[in-house]
Parts: sequence; C-alpha cells; structure tokens
Amino acid sequence: MTTVATQDPKDLEKGRGERNGKAAADPGSEVLAPVVAEDLAAVFVSHHRPPKPGPLSASLTFGWRAMLKIKHVPEQLFDVTAFPIMMTLMFTYLFGGAIAGSTDAYVQFVIPGILVQSIVMITMYTGVSLNNDIERGVFDRFRTLPIWRPAALVGMILGDLLRYVLASTVIITVGLILGFRPDGGVPGVLAGVALLVVFSFAFSWVWTMFGLLLRSEKSVMGVSMMVLFPLTFLSNVFVDPKTMPGWLQAFVDVNPITHLVSAVRDLMDGDFATTETVWVLVFSAALVAVFVPLPLRLYNRK
Repeated sequence: MTTVATQDPKDLEKGRGERNGKAAADPGSEVLAPVVAEDLAAVFVSHHRPPKPGPLSASLTFGWRAMLKIKHVPEQLFDVTAFPIMMTLMFTYLFGGAIAGSTDAYVQFVIPGILVQSIVMITMYTGVSLNNDIERGVFDRFRTLPIWRPAALVGMILGDLLRYVLASTVIITVGLILGFRPDGGVPGVLAGVALLVVFSFAFSWVWTMFGLLLRSEKSVMGVSMMVLFPLTFLSNVFVDPKTMPGWLQAFVDVNPITHLVSAVRDLMDGDFATTETVWVLVFSAALVAVFVPLPLRLYNRK
C-alpha cells in the first residue's frame, strides 16, 4: 500500500515568502518574463507593416515566376525553338517548289504564315500550365495570399509573352537564313511581331478558361488541338485561298487567323495602314471582353 505525502500549509507559505524575498533582492528577475513577451510581440507584430502589393506589382511577380519555371525546366523551350525551326524547314522545302515554283519565292510568302501558326499554337500551353498548377494544388496556396485575386492568372499570361517573342525571333532568324527579305525592313518586322503578340495575349485567355474548366492537362491539350488545327490550316498560312473550293473560301474569309496572317504580311511588306490590322485589333478586343471575365469568375468560384 502506497502513501501520498502532503506538504504542510506552513511549509508552502514559507516557500512563497522565500521567493518573494529573492524577488525583492533582485527586482529585475520579477519583470524578466513580461519584458521578453513584449519584445517578442514587437518583433512579430510590427507597427510598420509593408504596404499591400498592388495589382500590377503582384501580376509582374507572377510573371517573373513563369519565367523562372522556364529557367528550372528548360525543356519547356522546345515548343518555341525546335518546333518552329522544324515547321519552317519542313514546309519551305516540302511545298515550296510545288506551290511557288521555288523555295526562294515561297519563303517570302510562307514565313509570316508560319510565324503566326507557330505562335498561335504555342498559346495553348497557357491552359496546360494552368491546369497542371491547379492539379498540384499550387493555386490553392496562391488564393490564401493577401493579393489581388486575378494576379496569378494575369502574371502567368504576361510571362508567356516572353515565349512568344522568343519563338518569333527564332522563326524570323531562320527565315532570314533561308532568304526571307521583308520590304518593310526592321520596323515592319517589329510591327508584325507586336501585332501578333497582342493577338496571342488575347487568345491565351481562351485556353485559360479551358484550363480552369477541364480536369486534366491532356484534356486541355486535346481540346486545344481540335480548335487550333482547323483555324491554322484552313487559312492563308500556306496557300492562297483563291485555289480553294468556294465553300471552304467562305470559312477562310471569316477565319481570324486569315486576317492575322494578312495583317502581319502587310506590315512586314511596309504597308502600315490596312483594314486587316484594324480587324485583328477588333478581334483581340472582342476576345479580351468575352474571355477575360469568364476565367476570372471560374477562378473565384473554383
């Protein structure tokens, strides 16, 4: 049988008195704990908090994140380097002689078309990358941050603009090596690339919506291919539409890619005031007006 020892109340009172005596002898020990707690509070709860990042600052930060992803996964540059080179060489030497009689004549016609086709097809990776981040839970962490909610989407698309410029540089460089000589010179080429980047930025919002709607990145890629292949091949990218059947010409004439290719060709030829450029800007504004609100609403509800 065990017994539990109890302390006499007199002993407890004696010990309390001894502690009070020590505190009186050393006044600093009595306030040590409160002082440490106040110091910690001052460290963790600063009165000078940094300002909340604005929409532009947050978007640029996420754009920088998109570029850092390319740095750490350089394989992502395959679609903006190797793929455009392959397309340019393949179509120039396979169809140049049959369509234009020589590759030298055909390259003047096809380089702006391949430029448009390659950049427009690259835009689908915006939706693929977004869907991949959502599946890994990255965007769930972004939603908890005290930032402008759409900054993650806007920044991702801003980061993709670098991919469009890089792919354009690769294609034009290959074209110059093959003999492409635009009459508009450097200003015409820069204007054509700028117009293409503006349209691609607006077009990327379509794939952003699909990236939020569909369940897997394979689904996003499959739907993107179903839309992009008819738009790019049933246009004036590779051949003059006048050689097509009448029913097909009707589709080609209203195809936005057809107007985009014509506008880029006109700008690179030095014709800066054409209705085709106006049509491309109208298409871009319409895409932004329709497809920017839809992904933002889906993102807020997801």
